Amino acid sequence: MGFVAVYLSEPLLGGFVTGSSLTIITSQMKYLLGLKIPRHEGVGSFILTWVDLFRHIRNTNICDLLTSLVALAIIVPVKELNERYKERLKAPFPIELLVVIAATLISHYFDFERRYKAAVCGDIPTGFRKPTVPDFSLFPSLALDALPIAVIGFAMTVSLAEIFGKKHGYAVSANQEMIAIGMCNLIPSFFYCFASSAALTKTLLKESTGSQTQVSGLVTSLVLLLVLLWISPLFYSLQTSILGVVTIVNLRGGLRRFRDTPRMWQLSKLDTAVWWATMLCSTLVTTEIGLLVGVCFALLCIIFRTQRPRATLLGRVRDREVYEDQAAYKQLSSISNIKIFRFECSLYYANKDYFKAVLYQKTGLNPVLLAASLGNRARPEPGSSRGCCGCPRQGRSRAESPPGDACAPSPDMHTLILDCGAMQFIDTVGLSALKETHHDYEEVGVQVLLANCNPSIRQRLREGGWAGRAGGAGGQLAFHSIHDAVQFAESRRRGDSRDKRAAPPEPEEQQDFQVSL
Repeated sequence: MGFVAVYLSEPLLGGFVTGSSLTIITSQMKYLLGLKIPRHEGVGSFILTWVDLFRHIRNTNICDLLTSLVALAIIVPVKELNERYKERLKAPFPIELLVVIAATLISHYFDFERRYKAAVCGDIPTGFRKPTVPDFSLFPSLALDALPIAVIGFAMTVSLAEIFGKKHGYAVSANQEMIAIGMCNLIPSFFYCFASSAALTKTLLKESTGSQTQVSGLVTSLVLLLVLLWISPLFYSLQTSILGVVTIVNLRGGLRRFRDTPRMWQLSKLDTAVWWATMLCSTLVTTEIGLLVGVCFALLCIIFRTQRPRATLLGRVRDREVYEDQAAYKQLSSISNIKIFRFECSLYYANKDYFKAVLYQKTGLNPVLLAASLGNRARPEPGSSRGCCGCPRQGRSRAESPPGDACAPSPDMHTLILDCGAMQFIDTVGLSALKETHHDYEEVGVQVLLANCNPSIRQRLREGGWAGRAGGAGGQLAFHSIHDAVQFAESRRRGDSRDKRAAPPEPEEQQDFQVSL
């Protein structure tokens, strides 16, 4: 089941982290201000929380607000210095721990709770509950809720692992992570524990303090064990605003991703759209729905990219057997009466119509219109300004005319070469479109050759009958390179020219047909 992590792209994860950071910061604002407002969950909790914050802003506790500002003024500069000089420091300065200890002592001795009504942690229960076997009779009613919790928890865990794995240069096994998180939920289920997954806040906190191995998890577990058993009463006077400050400060890394969006927009507009869609949905709706929307939107972007891919005509690099895009490179030489067309995507049912339309536009020849005009129209008079299909030769340019309705001029090519190097696969609909294209161009006297086909595409062509249709003329299936196809087309054209010179004169009707063709 670890394959699910494949669909978590980097822009998606970046938007998810930023949206989650905004949600967590919003949930901590009431502690910084010392407000007692209800906790909102579900759709729209972000907006509802801010509405309540502004509605009760007049009830802000001045003591909590000043404590939060002082803590921010101390923690943020030290954290920045830790990041700037982390290569020189053997260990980062533990400013959060010192602030928590100092704030607890100050709050206790100055009695902030009684004198200023400050919000403190209060009594924290100690000890563990006795292990108990879960009630199996509840399983049917909990199954539907357990499934999305498990999937979302796994996705959040793997997404965070991928982010920090890329940052620190190590590989992440999604299957191993799934087994680990499964065991982390199976064993604690006997101790009345909550369902667990990777937490963004705690992960950022540990990463910012320099944790690198599982030893940090062992230390954390021992500290929590000490707190649960003996130390927790000592945190009675700790203000909750201090905990909120520590949380918010360690989320600033997620907010810095806003600075990367302009550069991301220059590199890829679709990736930027995925980032913003995931971020906005994670913030304004819920983090779970935001993650789902991000995955779906990313998949739609992939479909959009393959539905209208780049298509170009190729020219030859002088004195070399290399062919490149004529729109991207200069000083490329065109080959007389031969068009080389590259479709930079796999050919399948969603883009087969676009394939034909852009092919007709790039080559300047619509074989369907040309075949129809040849069947219904006589040869144009000499000196006529109209093509063989009756369309004006001058006027609207090819770039201005729509691809599907391109004018059908007199064909200036005898061979069309399709570069299939960028095609990874061809489905049955795409194969039918390819065979139709071959048939349509063959009807107007233009042979169609394939080049750079990978083995899977050649196998699909054999199974689909392309070899049988194309093999009648030259016996070829597809060429291994564009240059081989060009040489074949030129040699075959020269052979046809010699045969025509040696043949007797043809009837007048057939000569007229060849001239118009």
